[in-house]
Amino acid sequence: MPNIHKTAIVSKKAKIADDVQIAPYAVIGDNVTLGKGVKIGSHCVLDGYTSIGNDCQIFSLAVIGSQPQDLKFKGEKSFLQIGSGNIIREFCTFNPGTGEGSKTIIGNNNLFMAYSHVAHDCQVGNSNIFANNATLAGHVRVEDKVVIGGLAAIHQFVRVGMLSIIGGCSKVVKDIPPYSMCDGHPAMVYGLNLVGLRRSGINRDTIKELKSAYKIIFHSGLSLKHALEEMAQKIPALPEITYFVNFARNSERGLSRSCLKDNENDRAYCR
Repeated sequence: MPNIHKTAIVSKKAKIADDVQIAPYAVIGDNVTLGKGVKIGSHCVLDGYTSIGNDCQIFSLAVIGSQPQDLKFKGEKSFLQIGSGNIIREFCTFNPGTGEGSKTIIGNNNLFMAYSHVAHDCQVGNSNIFANNATLAGHVRVEDKVVIGGLAAIHQFVRVGMLSIIGGCSKVVKDIPPYSMCDGHPAMVYGLNLVGLRRSGINRDTIKELKSAYKIIFHSGLSLKHALEEMAQKIPALPEITYFVNFARNSERGLSRSCLKDNENDRAYCR
């Protein structure tokens, strides 16, 4: 039987696995599904058509599945789907989709630190880290193994490529390229996320080719179209290169610009 504190308010219609733990004063709505091993902290509110996978931990005062903060929302039936192994810390807020049948989807093994926000219709992949107050607007897509710094805000419809890292307090208004290290107002590309690449087991030869690819994209002075054409001629078609090329070609908001460090004058300049 689930371990449900006597002060928790849990709908009889909710679907709850046998070993779920629900702390005092939590509120679980009619259409919530909780998988095996889920732990719900005190004073949490889980509402809407929300499903939570196995072994997730949701800490005190998180609000998960409440209606989206979108004036277009008129009470449509929409969904929030959360995978397994996620850690959702205090005061996080996650919203379902806006349109009829739409979904906000969160993958597996993500860490959402306190006050993180995932808005309507977002897609978040696997093994990401959201530091405190990291905020996604609507329709944002975050791929895998991304680190988003504290107080960073991601504009609607932006994509964040895998293995990228975004500095704290950044304002992200364009797509963040995969494997990149970004920061600023607006966020600029400062180089490759070398630490993340190495930790993920990307070999030295591939990292070398990625460095060459980034120089062509950001420092050659070519348009994106011509830079991608030059990459096709000069850079081997490794899986990581092909993925990056496809990411860049499919960018609707455009890629974040590059920022270089002028060591002689101790300042940064962007282009």
